[in-house]
Amino acid sequence: MTKPLASAGLLLAICLSGAALSGCAVAVGAGALVGVTAAEERGVRGNANDLAIEVKIKDKYAEERLKLLTAIGVEVYEGRVLLTGATTDTALSDKAIALAWQVEGVQAVINEIQHVDTGVADFAHDAWISTQLRSGIAFDKDILSINYSIETVNRVVYLIGIAQSQAELDKVIAHANNIEYVTKVVNHVRIKQATVPAA
Repeated sequence: MTKPLASAGLLLAICLSGAALSGCAVAVGAGALVGVTAAEERGVRGNANDLAIEVKIKDKYAEERLKLLTAIGVEVYEGRVLLTGATTDTALSDKAIALAWQVEGVQAVINEIQHVDTGVADFAHDAWISTQLRSGIAFDKDILSINYSIETVNRVVYLIGIAQSQAELDKVIAHANNIEYVTKVVNHVRIKQATVPAA
């Protein structure tokens, strides 16, 4: 994990020295992204694996022209797939789950697709809630916000990721509950283990 970070640091040093100025902005941006990703509990490789799974699931949905009332939210964390969205047709959500399981590397599929009676979705409030929560936990010094993924559907907040402790997770949930319009918080975050369990 240290090699990508070292490479990013070397790249930054070269740019600052005045050599190879062309493309430095892009390169440093990529290096910063590697650094941020490496800071996550799941690491660079885990992040890349999860992203690959997410892309493959979305590709399957596109191929099947699978459409819900709201776009199917696909969040992947440590191979656990969180599906969100809303539909009036339960067959659609069943198909979304089945397709997700077909992707290699999937460890679990968490079905949080809402079954609604009408074709009304609260897109504006959902986007606002997610933005408020991401901002709130990012500026909270007691929370490593990089380890959380957030989806909001019809004012219900869904969380997945890794918490450093129960106290940290409680603070994240409190932030969500304190946001106007939020009706419910659904938690799929796991607590980081203090020690590695024996084999």
